[in-house]
Amino acid sequence: MAELTRARPKVRSRAGGAAVPLDDLDRRLLNLLQGSFPLDPRPFASVAAAAGVTEDEVLARSGRLIEDRIIRQITPIFDTRALGYTSMLVAAKVDPENPHRAASVINAHPGVSHNYLRNHEFNIWFTIAVERDSRLGLDGTLDVLAEEAGATSVRKLPTLKLFKIRMDLEMEGDTKALTQAVADEPAETEPQPYDDLDVAVIRALQGDMPVVPEPYAPAADALGLPQERLLEHLEAMRERRLLRRVAAILYHRRAGFSANGMGVWKVPEERIMELGPRMAAVRGISHCYQRPTYQDWPYSVFTMAHGRSKEECDAILDSIAADTGIEERATLYSSTEFKKIRLLYFTGDFERWESERL
Repeated sequence: MAELTRARPKVRSRAGGAAVPLDDLDRRLLNLLQGSFPLDPRPFASVAAAAGVTEDEVLARSGRLIEDRIIRQITPIFDTRALGYTSMLVAAKVDPENPHRAASVINAHPGVSHNYLRNHEFNIWFTIAVERDSRLGLDGTLDVLAEEAGATSVRKLPTLKLFKIRMDLEMEGDTKALTQAVADEPAETEPQPYDDLDVAVIRALQGDMPVVPEPYAPAADALGLPQERLLEHLEAMRERRLLRRVAAILYHRRAGFSANGMGVWKVPEERIMELGPRMAAVRGISHCYQRPTYQDWPYSVFTMAHGRSKEECDAILDSIAADTGIEERATLYSSTEFKKIRLLYFTGDFERWESERL
């Protein structure tokens, strides 16, 4: 079995964080690598054919884009919910004078994939997942984290309905392109059955894929499978929704997308199922969920907008308001990215974290 690649938290820093100049072919390849990286023995050759260039050119440019920290990684994206993990968005009130201390405590949990400082009295916003056999469970884990982080209040915002989850930056289009509706496959996924081979495939393949002509081959060798057999199994995992896709994940700021705004909307209960999919269809929206409301929090639908500026994020959200007629909204912008990783599954890290606290 291949040794597991450990995900390292991606902490945004001023140094090296500015947008990097890209030419038209770079942008074209980034769009293709994000959205059209196939389950094929030579996937870079397929991307090259779509771009009208050679495989060697795609390999060289992909390697440079990784070296220049435009691409974080090319990796399989497995479905957390389908694998039986329980996850949630959480907002916490922590010491505004020293939020970094609280963030470091929260980041230590292996199921925290995103953690941001946002412009709200609930100033820390993070996503967390726990394994299906967690002894603490999600609520118990949050109780421990709240105490260790010194949070004075925690607001749990579980997903009531998932309308979209697809982080795919539009590198070639302008602001208008980001406000357009695009077709996308349904996002909702319930826990699915899986077996030991599925787990072995995930362990062997998760993490950074190599930029080589046959990037699936090392995992196939580690599993003792012919490459074609591995690709057939991955296709079956995709059909079962365990695997969403294989894609390049970008460093947003380095790729020119310096702003992200969490647009939250007060949508009448009876219109959520109608308007949620319309909000989700907008190209510049990566995530769209229905979440619970509170007495002091009337916003039922959450949309994550990504733009090259705050003004572009506002334009994306304004287009949604114009289309839906929903005007009552708030936008929370992130000021610091404390953590951003892809979860690694079946590693033992979750059990070790809990064992230290039980």
